[in-house]
Amino acid sequence: MAASTGAAIELVKNINRRILTLFPKTLFVFRHISTRSSQCQSQAQMRTKSAPQQLVGVVGLEIHAQINSNSKLFSGSAVSFAAPPNSQVSFFDASLPGTLPVLNRRCVEAAVMTGLALNCTINRKSFFDRKHYFYADLPAGYQITQQRQPIAVDGILNYSFLGGKKRSQVVRKTVSIKQIQLEQDSGKSLHDEVHSQTLIDLNRAGVGLMELVMEPDMSCGEEAAAAVRELQLILQALGTCQGNMSEGQLRVDANVSVHRPGEPLGIRTEVKNINSMRYLARAIDFEIQRQIGVLQRGGLVLNETRTYDSKSGETIPMRDKEGLQDYRFMPEPNLPPLVVYEDTSSLPDGVDSSQAVVMQSLKEKLPELPGVKRDRLVQMYDILPEHSFTLMSEDGLVEYFETVSKATKMEPRRVIGWVTQELLGQLNQKDMSVSQSPVSPPALAELLELLQTGHISSSAAKQVFQKMWTSGDKSAAQIVKDLDLGMVKDTARLHSICQKVVDAHPNEVQAIRNGNKKVLNKLMGQVQRETKGKADPVLVRAILEEKTS
Repeated sequence: MAASTGAAIELVKNINRRILTLFPKTLFVFRHISTRSSQCQSQAQMRTKSAPQQLVGVVGLEIHAQINSNSKLFSGSAVSFAAPPNSQVSFFDASLPGTLPVLNRRCVEAAVMTGLALNCTINRKSFFDRKHYFYADLPAGYQITQQRQPIAVDGILNYSFLGGKKRSQVVRKTVSIKQIQLEQDSGKSLHDEVHSQTLIDLNRAGVGLMELVMEPDMSCGEEAAAAVRELQLILQALGTCQGNMSEGQLRVDANVSVHRPGEPLGIRTEVKNINSMRYLARAIDFEIQRQIGVLQRGGLVLNETRTYDSKSGETIPMRDKEGLQDYRFMPEPNLPPLVVYEDTSSLPDGVDSSQAVVMQSLKEKLPELPGVKRDRLVQMYDILPEHSFTLMSEDGLVEYFETVSKATKMEPRRVIGWVTQELLGQLNQKDMSVSQSPVSPPALAELLELLQTGHISSSAAKQVFQKMWTSGDKSAAQIVKDLDLGMVKDTARLHSICQKVVDAHPNEVQAIRNGNKKVLNKLMGQVQRETKGKADPVLVRAILEEKTS
């Protein structure tokens, strides 16, 4: 039976190949038949009537993070974004004969710190290699990288994001880090369409990079974007990479495939050089759906490199990867093994500790990492998890919030509203950073203390905040005095205003006396209108309840 089934399969395959040239549009039909034929024996053995599992996405990432260093990886040339073309190029960067690389210690320390923060194993000895390929903006014809044994391996990135229907549930995930390797960047090709020429800028050539390879542990664009965002926050906290994607300091390649759970992984495509979190999520989700559509139509997913077109929202083929490129890796002859020491006691005699890379001293410099900080904020200040994510979304916002909270008796949950709505709203509207805010943390704390102690109303506090934003030299108390925004607590005056409101709204008064207490809020609004929002709401409610009872 098995032999006859195999012969039938071969017959279908032969027909498929012979008919291709005559009826190419029917190819997918025969492929579908052939696939089903090869599966029929195992399906008969299973004898199950359950529907097959749905195709799901599998995502792995390769991330190039530009190391935050004043000079390049192997030369003393400066690193500066948007400098005049070819103004930051040393002889070595231009690959002039006779020039030799000199390893930048700062770049090595950055890679080790990043590896420690990501729970990696730091290789005490790693090696540099030459990766040969030709690009016009790669002067040497090879890139110095780490192929055989990189500086860090086997790490873990714990990340989280807000999910659920209301986007308020914290979803926690983990992705494995295969390796972190040091390598040099290439230059940049500038295409002049007007004159039909390509110009080369070597300012970026030789800039130090950390390539972080993530295992295919993610299943969709949302997870991938959250993982990259968490990595970005970690790198920024460490100071090892500024992480500005718009300036190319963080570049992401996504490896995407689809399969049915329990089956081998499918053929993957690589989506290159995605430069924003939003585009990363969209590109991956589109590519997953594209591949599912191809397979459902009976087609084959090609092993190719694609790019994401943000205008159309689609991925576009760049080149196929069917032919394996031979990079002709070889050990870099001009660089010795890179040695990292555990502590100062492990340094060999004659080795200057100021010139060596020592893990223990770098461990002591590790800051509070973003995940730990979010959990601490929720526990210490009793704020909602989504508030902790908002605070972490802007550089310096956590420190701003904590300074204000410690300087006022107002509950942190009320402080967070002012920081994330009033302050952050103004910053976003003016396209400003937290450090550029004209309202300092002590100034906002003073305003909130006036509100907390009942000197001003909530509406008046918002007026004062707006005035502080435009005239940052005046204190909250001074603005309250100048604009006469202090809370009205004169009982006789409030009695008179409340009586006037009660007399003018007999229907509402009757409704309250009939048991509809919610109407009282309308009368309170009328009193606040009469006092321009300055009436003490506690006193007003008490007086109105007395007059409408």
